[in-house]
Amino acid sequence: MAGTTPGTPGTPRVLRAMNDRAALDLLLEHGPLSRTKIGKLTGLSKPTASQLLARLEAAGLVVATGTSEGRPGPNAQLYTVNARAAHVAGLDVNAQRIVAAVADVTGETVGEFELRTPGRRADSVVRQVTEALDGAVKDAGLTRSDVHRVVIGTPGAFDPGTGRLRYASHLPGWHSGTLLDELAAFLPMPVEYENDVNLVAVAEQRLGAARGDEDFVLLWNEEGLGAALVINGRLHRGFTGGAGEVGFLPVPGTPLVRQVVKANSGGFQELAGAQALPRLARTLGIDTPQTPYPEVAAALLVRATAAYEQDEPLTELLRQYAQRLATGLASVTAVLDPGLIVLSGELVSAGGELLRSLIQSELAELAASRPRLVLGEIDRHPVLRGALERALSDTRDEVFDTSR
Repeated sequence: MAGTTPGTPGTPRVLRAMNDRAALDLLLEHGPLSRTKIGKLTGLSKPTASQLLARLEAAGLVVATGTSEGRPGPNAQLYTVNARAAHVAGLDVNAQRIVAAVADVTGETVGEFELRTPGRRADSVVRQVTEALDGAVKDAGLTRSDVHRVVIGTPGAFDPGTGRLRYASHLPGWHSGTLLDELAAFLPMPVEYENDVNLVAVAEQRLGAARGDEDFVLLWNEEGLGAALVINGRLHRGFTGGAGEVGFLPVPGTPLVRQVVKANSGGFQELAGAQALPRLARTLGIDTPQTPYPEVAAALLVRATAAYEQDEPLTELLRQYAQRLATGLASVTAVLDPGLIVLSGELVSAGGELLRSLIQSELAELAASRPRLVLGEIDRHPVLRGALERALSDTRDEVFDTSR
C-alpha cells in the first residue's frame, strides 16, 4: 500500500529511526544518560523512551553502564553508545611518514601507528599504506576486517577524471593513475581520499575553533601554504580539487612563478612560505641556518616572538612576516568575504597569539572587510583527527540507521 514502504517519510519505521538517531546523537554529545533524561531531551514519553532504548540495546548500539548517584530516590540505569559498534581509520600522509589511527564509533582513538617513509619508491605505496593501517589496527587490538571505513589525507587532490594526484609533486609514488584501484584491491572496506588541509578544516569545524561556523577559511602554514574553504558548512573543492591551493596565488612582492604545478610553488608560497623566513632573516642581518625550512622557520618565529620589541631585527622579522601573510589573505578575503579565518599549522603555532594579532592588524589595512582571525585549536595531528571525523560521520550514518 502507498505510504507503508520502508523509508517513506512519515511512516512509523522512519519516525522510530529518527528518534533512534536523535537519542544516539545525544548520547554521543552528553555521555551516559538515563531513560528519563533521554525522554526529556527528545520529548518522548517514558514508555516510548524505554522502547527506544530496548531497541537500540538489542541492535548492539547502546549498552547499560552503571547507575546515577547523588539524587533522591532510586538510582537510575544509565546508557551509553556501544563504542565497539563500529571502528574507523584515518591516515595522514606526507613525504616523510604515514601516521595512522583507529577510532571507535564514539570518536575515541584506540590505536595509533607511525611509519617512516624516507625515499620510498612508487611501487611501495600500497605496501606502506597497508602496513601503517595494520599497525594502528593491531595497536587497537582489532583486525583489518573490523574497520568500517578508511579516510586518507594527502597533500594536493586526486583529479576526479584521471584518478591522479595533482598539486603534490613532492609526494613520490602517489601519482600513478592506477594507485587508487590498487589500494581498493588490498583494502576490504570503503576508502576515501581528501586533501590534508581540508581535513584540518573538518577537525576545526567539528571539534575546534570553527565550531558552529558555516562559512570560514582555514589557512594552513607548515611546509607549504594551503587553505580550506568552507561555504554553507560544506568544503569547496573546485572543479579539479584545487580550490584552496593558495600557495600558487600570485601576490605583490614576488616575481611571477610560471608552471606553478611543476614548480610546486607560487607567489604566495615564495612570499610567506617556510622557505621565505630564512631568506627574510638574512636580509635583516639575523644569523640563522637556511634549511631545513620548516624547522628553521618555526625556530625563527619562536625567537622573534620571545624578543618582540626588545630585539629590533627579530621584531621587524615578525612584523614583515605578518604583513606577507596578510597580503595573501587580503586576496582571499576580497573573493570569499569570510567572517572567520582560522590560522593553523606549525608556523602559526610558533608565532602564536602575537603573530595572529599582527596579521589581524595588517589585514584590517589591506582588505575591504574585516574577518575575525583565530588560532586553530586542534594541536595534535589535526589532519589525522579530521580524517577520523570524516570517516566517523559517514560510518555513523550507516551504522546508526535503524530504518533498514
